Amino acid sequence: MIKKTFKKGADESRVEGEIRFSPGIPAEVKEIVARAGSRGELTQVMCQILDGRDKTKAIRRNVKGPVQVGDILMLLETEIEAQRLGGGRRGRK
Repeated sequence: MIKKTFKKGADESRVEGEIRFSPGIPAEVKEIVARAGSRGELTQVMCQILDGRDKTKAIRRNVKGPVQVGDILMLLETEIEAQRLGGGRRGRK
């Protein structure tokens, strides 16, 4: 049930319990990089952003659940990239 509340002297009504979703940004999985997590439940993938401000940018993301090349991910943000797995190899002096 949707409740409407009215304020005295106000022309506008406000709906309580209204849910607003942020729009998702589509990204296509181009490459599966590695498995992550303590039990291998995460998959690190390279994906290409298809729309929005960062269109055509390729970023690395961690995905939970089944995923394969060609799948479309709906991302809530495109600015943060997952860290590389395995760490970088450093030469000792």
